[in-house]
Amino acid sequence: MYAELHSHSAFSFLDGASPPDELLAEAHRLGIPALALTDKNGIYGSLAFAHAAQPLGMQAITGAEVTLTDGSHLVLLAETSQGYTNLCRLLTETHLGAERLDPRLQLSAIEARHDGLIILSGSRRDGLLPRTLANEGLRCKAAFGPDRFFVEIQRNRVRGDLAVSRALIGIACDLQLGVVATGGVHYHTRELHRLHDIMVAIRHRTTLDGSHRARNPNSEFYLRPLEEVVALFADCPDAVSTTMAIAERCKAFDLTRDLGYTFPDFRGSGRAPAPQALAELCRARMQERYPPGSLYHAQAVRRLDDELRLIEHHKLSGFFLVYHDLFDLAREVAADIRRGSRRASGNLLPGRGRGSSVSSIVCYLLGLSHIDPIANRLFLGRFLNETLASVPDIDLDFPREIREELIRRVYTRYGAEHAGLVCSFPTYRLRSAVREIGKALDLPLGEIELVAKLADVRADGLSDELEHLPGFAGRKDAPLWKELCQLAQEIRGLPRHVSQHPGGMIISSRPLIELVPLERAAMDDRVVCQWDKDSCDDARFIKIDFLALGMLSLVEECVELIARRTGTPPDLSRIDFEDPAIYDRICAGDTIGLFQIESRAAARATSKTSPSKSRSCGRDRSSAVR
Repeated sequence: MYAELHSHSAFSFLDGASPPDELLAEAHRLGIPALALTDKNGIYGSLAFAHAAQPLGMQAITGAEVTLTDGSHLVLLAETSQGYTNLCRLLTETHLGAERLDPRLQLSAIEARHDGLIILSGSRRDGLLPRTLANEGLRCKAAFGPDRFFVEIQRNRVRGDLAVSRALIGIACDLQLGVVATGGVHYHTRELHRLHDIMVAIRHRTTLDGSHRARNPNSEFYLRPLEEVVALFADCPDAVSTTMAIAERCKAFDLTRDLGYTFPDFRGSGRAPAPQALAELCRARMQERYPPGSLYHAQAVRRLDDELRLIEHHKLSGFFLVYHDLFDLAREVAADIRRGSRRASGNLLPGRGRGSSVSSIVCYLLGLSHIDPIANRLFLGRFLNETLASVPDIDLDFPREIREELIRRVYTRYGAEHAGLVCSFPTYRLRSAVREIGKALDLPLGEIELVAKLADVRADGLSDELEHLPGFAGRKDAPLWKELCQLAQEIRGLPRHVSQHPGGMIISSRPLIELVPLERAAMDDRVVCQWDKDSCDDARFIKIDFLALGMLSLVEECVELIARRTGTPPDLSRIDFEDPAIYDRICAGDTIGLFQIESRAAARATSKTSPSKSRSCGRDRSSAVR
């Protein structure tokens, strides 16, 4: 048997041509029982990879290939939970301790933090030992121990492979180190080698010809079946069997099981457990919002009891209390920013809840929402139910100036190691694929731009689309244009680079850099974690969505202008939600300035559906607007 311990996916960003799930699917087809995902300087796709392996009955090994300061590489594999913690801290240091787009790590950093890690010496072309041979091997053996450091050999039918691998085996024998065979996989099938070549050219901002030295020398860097691996390493079978021994050791850590995330503490957590604190806070607010004898008191009491039961069932009391703390922090920020302006006396909330969370009476009582879910008969099940698969999502909209300062203060309150922005992965679409692949193929820039602008981004294939573009009839069969069409289809949907989520933030009691690596964002003084919102949801992280809404900034400006003219700011908390004049405007399609329904499509839809609280639109609409 054989386990592949060195493979790159598309999350190596232009140095891997396969999504992680396709690597797993091919490994499963080939009968490979264990696969390590070792993307460059990151674990961006690791959690999705681990979850995708479970239904296949495969072992997903978490690792990464790190770049050292001299340009060489080492492969780090997490054997234990402590090893995963060290991997995350080392990757964070790789990114935060170097230039943003050139992450590098001192070998001494790995020497100081290697517990629970298995370390491979790297590939023939850019690994540590092939460059420095015996001297660094001796250093690594002394630092990591012979049971944690392995000499990696690859045989991808590149000229000189056999001689180099035999030299490395000799060094390993002299130093009494284990030898392990890997494939240095960059795509799951051989047919994708051309796409990988194009990706390398794009990464180096040049053409295929210009990237000749940077590209892999042949098409052999694919996921091989066992019989091919055995044949390639026939003279050193122990190198193949060692892969399974390492995989067996790595079973001690499962990313889907052993992450160890805990919700951040809320203020007052030392005085009362979270369920008790949440219940007391909500019931105190009940006296203000639904006093005994009021119209909705009995319904509100039943609804609160039901929600608190659901929240305790899912162990989410701390989740809601952290949101409450953060909204209090937002009030402090708003007070500081508005100080000295007429907005300070305008009874303006620092932000507004939006989406399915407004159906929650707990969110209403905590001040996260200003919409009464009982009076408006809002349905709770979409936000909170018995079979909740992930942590609920609460969207909070803030004026831009409040949001920017609030994010800074979250870092201050919880600490730089405990908070980070969620990342996102912009993917290739038809137009970006045409532009970048066309340049790599050295096609005429003017024609590339014309195709990118005229092609239908919703088209399933560029080939048919090209046939209908003016002046391009017959081009789809020309060699380079045919290749463009094929490659554009293959690259669509693959991640291009790491970006910052519009407002999602992760907060953790345990240092976040022990759970997921952090790296610099494009904006100064901000860091992002290496997982996107989907992986953060899978990890059950608290993801706070601080969303900037220009409309709220305009509302605040309007309040100040009204106060300047009349001397008194309007109280926005007393707006009549049943004002028939507003519904008349909506039904007439006059929705300019009405948030979320001011587009042409929304105006047409609202004029057809005629929403109302009364008969003001000419229809009897007795049900509440939802």
